[in-house]
Amino acid sequence: MRRYGKNTDEDDIRQRPNPKGNRPRTNIRPKHEDASEGFVLTVDRGRLTCLVDGRTITAMKSRELGRKAAVVGDLVWIVGDLSGKKDTLARIVRIEERKSVLRRTADDDDPYERVVVANADQLAIVTALADPEPRPRMIDRCLVAAYDAGLEPLLVLTKSDLTSADKILEIYSTFGLNYVVTNREELAAGDAAERVRERLTGRITAFVGHSGVGKTTLVNSLVAEGRQRATGHVNAVTGRGRHTTTSALALPLPSGDGWVIDTPGVRSFGLHHVDPSRVILAFPDLVPGTEECPRACSHDEQDCALDKWVEDGHADPARLYSLRRLLATRERREGD
Repeated sequence: MRRYGKNTDEDDIRQRPNPKGNRPRTNIRPKHEDASEGFVLTVDRGRLTCLVDGRTITAMKSRELGRKAAVVGDLVWIVGDLSGKKDTLARIVRIEERKSVLRRTADDDDPYERVVVANADQLAIVTALADPEPRPRMIDRCLVAAYDAGLEPLLVLTKSDLTSADKILEIYSTFGLNYVVTNREELAAGDAAERVRERLTGRITAFVGHSGVGKTTLVNSLVAEGRQRATGHVNAVTGRGRHTTTSALALPLPSGDGWVIDTPGVRSFGLHHVDPSRVILAFPDLVPGTEECPRACSHDEQDCALDKWVEDGHADPARLYSLRRLLATRERREGD
């Protein structure tokens, strides 16, 4: 049965009443022109601690952001109570476009990306020379993630009082990495912190490393008193450390010129998200040699033009070996 006649017009159509008197829904979002800029320091169960005009405030993500989440290092725009007083809660309404994103997956078969930090420009890869034993494959994976994200890597070797750093430094000599070697005595005296801090000034540096390598101990020596985090120990039986850092946290250098982002210790660093074609960008001396490579060349196959490029003396053979070693980490498991 037809509800309306053949020639209906707008006056013939009944409108449903709105007993609540609410405004109709709209897709037009508020601009929040009065929002203040903030820097995300840490995230804990949906609550974000942010720095706004020198004050630390607690905020939550606005519903209008949808599934987009803010992470440590993000620059955000915030409205609401920005006093920083106890039990106050502000609201994040916009997230600035990120300059860099460091990601990882749980393993190489996991398609789900986890954003570690945003807007960092340096990745400090912290590795103990002993107790626990160094894991070059883990270092390789962190290097691949750093190059993919456009971060400059910094190799920080700890516990040199237990064994020499020469073997590890020889492995990575062809990468042209910046590095710092520390020991526990220097760390206690503050000398190691000063040498590391020189590499951090004016930068946002994310610290990564597996549990027990002394990452958080090192971070504590770099920041001001009162900002230290809890540290753990290495299990004498398994040779593994215990997770004491459970969330990423951004901490300012005492000079105020730079940030340190301490991240939870990891036991794996999956690279499912990494496009292998981006890794070679970290080897500018090899990039011109790829012009004659076949289409979609993996740079580790029989017809790869890089072999002739190196044979003709345009680059060090060790550099090509280093590139192919990093590309191969995409196919290896952590224990390999």
